Amino acid sequence: MHEPLSLPLARSAVDRDNVLRTEDGLLERLWQDETTRVLVFWDGKTLLSGPGDAPKPELKLLKVEKIQSSRLADSVELDAYLGFTIAAEGGIEANTRIILAVLDAAAANEIEPDPDAWHGLRRTGAGLSARDAGLYAEALALANWHSSHLYCPRCGQATVVTQAGWVRDCPEDGHQIFPRTDPAIIVSVIDDQDRILLGSQGVWEENRWSILAGFVEPGESLASAVQREVFEESGVRVIAPEYLGSQSWPFPYSLMVGFTAKVDPNHAGAQLVPDGVEIEKLRWFSREELAANASSMLLPGKLSIAGALIEHWFGGPIGS
Repeated sequence: MHEPLSLPLARSAVDRDNVLRTEDGLLERLWQDETTRVLVFWDGKTLLSGPGDAPKPELKLLKVEKIQSSRLADSVELDAYLGFTIAAEGGIEANTRIILAVLDAAAANEIEPDPDAWHGLRRTGAGLSARDAGLYAEALALANWHSSHLYCPRCGQATVVTQAGWVRDCPEDGHQIFPRTDPAIIVSVIDDQDRILLGSQGVWEENRWSILAGFVEPGESLASAVQREVFEESGVRVIAPEYLGSQSWPFPYSLMVGFTAKVDPNHAGAQLVPDGVEIEKLRWFSREELAANASSMLLPGKLSIAGALIEHWFGGPIGS
């Protein structure tokens, strides 16, 4: 068995406190509680207590009074209860309740007028603490889900946010819509020479490489998705997919489930066939070849499970 992966967005130090979400008037009470802290988002970005490129960035959790004027001006587009902190950290006490506030441009400008102070953490968030990683993944995935589920899928009526941001109700037929997560598999494919298969998409920058991935289809097991996606994207048949770990990928609201798999011995040496749609180039790399070429390659970052799976096979960090 392989050792479990260490994945930045698989961590959390927040109790999501799902029972409290159903209490009537919860958000209104939390907005009036001076101990509540608010995580703000605007255009998919948030504020940090320090620079975005700091080795250990820290989310800025604001006091409610900092955005009360925006709240009263009705310029918070969405608010939701994220739960409470488990331990004290960064000046925030344990058991502090956290609200997500998705802002419009006017509110964002009122709170922080410098657009460069708003950070997207897709490439720089690997150093977040467990508390902040959990909050960031939860908040961004929830905000992204809301933005794409504004209307009832049955009748097209505009939906209403209820249960502290965790349900959307259709006022026409009473239909309730709950946040969903899209499961996707991602897999390090290893051949009989212990080489790893890397692919490159046509829309990527030159010399950007990663492992293969794809969404799980309806009625499909994770293992079956691994075998299907690898064959569809590369023409390679694999056997015995082995689970290594999973983490949230809130871009927009996915769960990445990581595997490693061996090439089927009955199909060893088969020609690599990029699908030409998602994958344009494919190549087998030995550890020596990857180490020799890494300085000129663009490999997945530390926040992604793809980078962790490649380094798990490689046996340590890769200088990309």
